[in-house]
Amino acid sequence: MTEFGHLRGQVRLPTGQLVVCGCVAIRGGDDSSDWLDFYVPVGALNQAGLAYWDGRPFFRSEVMDEWLAAIGAETFKSASFSLGVIGFEVSGCTDASTLAGRLPQKRDIGYLLPQGDVLHYGAANT
Repeated sequence: MTEFGHLRGQVRLPTGQLVVCGCVAIRGGDDSSDWLDFYVPVGALNQAGLAYWDGRPFFRSEVMDEWLAAIGAETFKSASFSLGVIGFEVSGCTDASTLAGRLPQKRDIGYLLPQGDVLHYGAANT
């Protein structure tokens, strides 16, 4: 994916609106530091009328979080990964080795954490 640089396109939100989106691969020095960032700009969420602010410290939308978790789960079926994180500007916020295979009890972001061939989703709960 790095050969294509920063990709931009459109995606249909779970609410049915077609909005702009982007995707970029960030390659690190070893396997554990590679990231694939998929995002929908806040302006696109505003334009689509999707509520994403509820007073918590970061932008949050349960609708978007669940939708992004479903995309991650579908991706995992054909391209396994060691950790997925869901939330506002979460790239590089943690890594799989730090979590050591366990979902945090209190989560201000969502986690997609594989255990063997099974992907577990821990939704944000704070």
